[in-house]
Amino acid sequence: MFTGIVEEVGEIVAAESLDEATRFSIRAVTVLKELALGDSVAIDGVCLTVASMTAETFDVISVASTLSRTSLGGYAPARRVNLERALPLGGRLGGHLVQGHVDGVGELVAIEPWGESVLIDFTLPPDVSAVTVLHGSITLNGISLTVNALPQQGVAQVSIIPFTWSHTAIGELAVGDSVNLEGDLIGKYVRHLLGAPGRRGAEDLSGGWGY
Repeated sequence: MFTGIVEEVGEIVAAESLDEATRFSIRAVTVLKELALGDSVAIDGVCLTVASMTAETFDVISVASTLSRTSLGGYAPARRVNLERALPLGGRLGGHLVQGHVDGVGELVAIEPWGESVLIDFTLPPDVSAVTVLHGSITLNGISLTVNALPQQGVAQVSIIPFTWSHTAIGELAVGDSVNLEGDLIGKYVRHLLGAPGRRGAEDLSGGWGY
């Protein structure tokens, strides 16, 4: 379990193709502290297991199913990624409940400065759209964010504050880039338990700036 509060921006230093998988070596500092083999680390919102470590890097292996369901398949050396270690039991929940299980890949369609913040619009896959509501939570590349607006069907907008812009890798994205999305965990369970009834979510709700 994670919180969507990025601890550090790491860098991919190697991406080795294996048999229907890819081994990523990631340089980091903060997340290496107290990290052990077998631990879970969220890499741009994807929960992966530490397979090996050095003094400056850790390795994870992303299998074919993960590569096909996330944006990791296009990652190469020199790419910077958002990193978060798994939440310890009793730890502070600073963002929202995040599993690190990507529900779908969206596409950035707009990036617009707005005062001191930056507004980012992105498409929502159906599974994410179904549980996305105005002012609800969503995870974008491992970052816990609040839905600022739903400008049109299948599109959501978030507002990035200066701290998040400078302490994550979100500022390095551009229009057209793919992003890993995880819908709100509570919303997914509620929707499932209620049999996915009619709902006012991103599929049929639009809003203004949401301030």
